[in-house]
Amino acid sequence: MENIIKGIRQYYPVSDSSLEVLFSYMKKMELPKKHLLIHGGVLDRHVYFIEKGFCRSYCLRDGEEITIWFSREGDITFAMKDLYHNQPGYEYVELLEDCELYAIRIEDLNQIYETNIEIANWGRVIHQECLLYMDIHHINRLYLPAKERYEQLLREQPDVIHRAQLGYIASFLGMTPQHLSRLLSQSLIFLIYVNFYITRKQYFCQRIQKN
Repeated sequence: MENIIKGIRQYYPVSDSSLEVLFSYMKKMELPKKHLLIHGGVLDRHVYFIEKGFCRSYCLRDGEEITIWFSREGDITFAMKDLYHNQPGYEYVELLEDCELYAIRIEDLNQIYETNIEIANWGRVIHQECLLYMDIHHINRLYLPAKERYEQLLREQPDVIHRAQLGYIASFLGMTPQHLSRLLSQSLIFLIYVNFYITRKQYFCQRIQKN
């Protein structure tokens, strides 16, 4: 559970003994790519810790899938209404890669919160950080130009470009796949130019040193 431990301690310095308590309630799951982990409208009383793999959360709008979140090694994934209000959520969670997950029942997690201050503090911090990120992402979709939204994604989640389909990324950024494709092409041309410039500079520096 190396990635899960790293992900937990990214938010709060949970001790080994507290982690052992948390892990004792978990059930290991190995599921294939394209598996639908959480179904919108169906109650799912679990939180899933990702040891290996990549997935996306999405909701439906007039039959169209709108990607709202990406999760990877060290992250957790769940349906918010299931967790907070014990009601069927609106999110779907699809595995975009073969995944190794560890599931814990929400009832068990809440019980640990009541008896273990370290796990309770971790839960508080990770939820407030995720809510803050969602708020910033929503504001950016309203006010930032498409190119800046794309560049921000590259800074914050560079692996998404290689692990998710173009349409999923475009949906997450609030733009069309065609627009995102143009931005990707522009970035690729820029990287090729930079690499060419660096290579040429190194070549001439070596020639000067030899002379």
